[in-house]
Amino acid sequence: MILITFLAGLALLIFGADLLVRGASRLSLSLGIAPLVVGLTVVAFGTSAPELAVSVKGALDGQTDIALGNVVGSNIFNVLFILGVSALLAPLVVDRQLIRQEVPIMVGLSALVLWMAMDMSISFADGAVLLGALLAYIFLLYRQGKNAAPAEVSDPLLSNAPGPLSRLPVQLALIVVGLAMLVLGSR
Repeated sequence: MILITFLAGLALLIFGADLLVRGASRLSLSLGIAPLVVGLTVVAFGTSAPELAVSVKGALDGQTDIALGNVVGSNIFNVLFILGVSALLAPLVVDRQLIRQEVPIMVGLSALVLWMAMDMSISFADGAVLLGALLAYIFLLYRQGKNAAPAEVSDPLLSNAPGPLSRLPVQLALIVVGLAMLVLGSR
């Protein structure tokens, strides 16, 4: 029974994240937000939503080790394994903005989290600083995305081509159903 519950939760997390990413990406692109900004925010948030759901549940249940280990482990896995396997399958073209801006931000904020954790806890104030940094980063990306020219999107599910997925109610429904599946899957 435990294995079935685990597999059902895992399936809900995977499919919920997929629906959330598809809906939010379509919505963002239909609003004219640049694909790089969509990738750095909407897709990144959507694919991290299962970790968020599990970490929040762990923190609320008093299992803070699970919450922190989930975040650190997920980031290590994403950078080393996912990026490594992707590069083995096809060469990855890196945008200059990633090298000049995003990598230093990621390294700097990782160092900040390490410094915050030196007292063996991440306090409410630390969380507020991290959330403030996230909001500042999103604002920075929004400002940069407004100035960027829209690019062609090769994925037909994410393109602005007319079709059932191009309708606002469908995009919003994908987002809501995806979020609901994530919350349920995290339990």
